[in-house]
Amino acid sequence: MADEDLSAVAHFLYEAGTLKNARRTGWWMAGVRDPESVAEHSWRTALIASVIAKLEGADPARAAFLAVWHDTQETRTGDVNYLGKKYSTAADPREVTADQTAGMPGVLAEAIRDLVDEYEAKESPEAICARDADKLECLLQGIEYKAQGYENAQRWIDNSRGRITTETAGRLADELLAQGSLDWLRAVLGESRG
Repeated sequence: MADEDLSAVAHFLYEAGTLKNARRTGWWMAGVRDPESVAEHSWRTALIASVIAKLEGADPARAAFLAVWHDTQETRTGDVNYLGKKYSTAADPREVTADQTAGMPGVLAEAIRDLVDEYEAKESPEAICARDADKLECLLQGIEYKAQGYENAQRWIDNSRGRITTETAGRLADELLAQGSLDWLRAVLGESRG
């Protein structure tokens, strides 16, 4: 490893940092002025993926790993929302990832490409859990935006709920919908919801 050039890896790490500033553009249509970043979305998606996978009997570390990488291509394509995808040819995440990993040490480039392939194939239990986590995170963010007064977020909540496939994610979505966004704090403080 000491002989391998890590300049491509360093370039990618700087590139990945741009996701901290890349906004999730679909929320603008719901009226959200300063929506979450792609990086913020990906972090909670990874956390949710590990939870769903553990409860579904899949590998939680693998599901979280897939979720961490699921939107890394957006450093190059931007976050194209569903309306935008209607009018533009979607870039193949596998091709973008191949470009992003060009020049990296082979073992690393191959591992990243395999992750993206697995996520895009939608077949492994971990990929299914990671994809449900992506939808559940959107639902959860929608609930939070709606609590902030963005009533149009309901469309994202409903669409996300309708696209969930695992039993665990469905049950968790229903539980999230039954709670308020600050019920966790009330529970910690021993307060009743009122």
